[in-house]
Amino acid sequence: MARSAASERDTPRERDGSRPDDSAGPSPPALAIEGVSKRFGGGAESVLAVDDISLTVERGSIVGLLGPNGAGKTTLIKCALGIVLPDAGSVRVFGTDVGDGRRAAYADVDAMLEGARNDYWRLTVRENLRYFATIAGVDPDSVQARHDRLLDRLELTEKADTPVRDLSRGMKQKVSLASVLAGGAELVFLDEPTLGLDIESSRTLRRELRRLARDEGLTIVLSSHDMGVIEDVCDRVVMMADGRIVADDTVAALRSGTERDAVRVVSADIDDAAVATLRERFDVRAVETGLGPVALDEGERDGVGSTAVEVAAAGDALYDLMDALREAGVTVEDIGTVRPELEDVFVDLTGTGPGGGAAGEVGFDGTDSRGRSP
Repeated sequence: MARSAASERDTPRERDGSRPDDSAGPSPPALAIEGVSKRFGGGAESVLAVDDISLTVERGSIVGLLGPNGAGKTTLIKCALGIVLPDAGSVRVFGTDVGDGRRAAYADVDAMLEGARNDYWRLTVRENLRYFATIAGVDPDSVQARHDRLLDRLELTEKADTPVRDLSRGMKQKVSLASVLAGGAELVFLDEPTLGLDIESSRTLRRELRRLARDEGLTIVLSSHDMGVIEDVCDRVVMMADGRIVADDTVAALRSGTERDAVRVVSADIDDAAVATLRERFDVRAVETGLGPVALDEGERDGVGSTAVEVAAAGDALYDLMDALREAGVTVEDIGTVRPELEDVFVDLTGTGPGGGAAGEVGFDGTDSRGRSP
């Protein structure tokens, strides 16, 4: 997205993301979506991609957007970016209604959308950063230090003068991110930013995203099928299914506010009969045998293998479980709470895995990854 020349670069921000010259009172959020809906097609073949969604993203936060294919998340992002015009609702960016002026609203916004070419492959890495800073209305010489920092932190310095076409897929992905950040945008949308990265490169990118949000007040809306990235980076997670928001909370709250909580009990006394007895009264989710010899209190081992059972039990059900174990002659050697992974919560709420979905996402037409017509 183009930035106005007047919205110069690397303006100091307070810790809450506001600028020093902001007027008295709280600053508007980076993004405010109110009652947005979007339908594609007509008649019986029409698809309601986004259904009356309202969402607020505060400045300096990192919000993860999750949903199976066809959930509407990509369409929602494109409505927020002005690439797709919603049928109903409004979008405000840093307090400016998109309908009142696109140029002003998107002056400090950029995006990296997966599945499109985000950079010019004949240009070198550094030339790409200078080019995208220029089209964002920024004198590239004035942000040279910023570019050097980006190259260093994303481990691209040694490739700065290499044409992008000669880089690996993972390197190209990092160049795409650097190009998005080259002009000093304050709100960025990132779709699958770690796609194609190896483990170490993914960790580097995560660290940089967290630093940008913490130290520079950058606001990030991040869409990914990689649950590890979402859990590691995001302050908050918004889950979508069938065009609607089905959950909106922190990762910790989503994991603790589920009925999937269970306990894992370990004992050498758990045999087939004990497991069968437990299954009659509880939801036994997993049984793991052959855990190795049991450590006795006096530090010796009796050579008997242990078995672990994972049982859905919380609150009063936990007391019932302990009673059942005693009745079955099981001496508990170890017990611990098993918290569901974010992916488990996702499956519960959406009915499918992170990359699943009965239908493909409704795509957009005729524009590239930055919303420009070819």
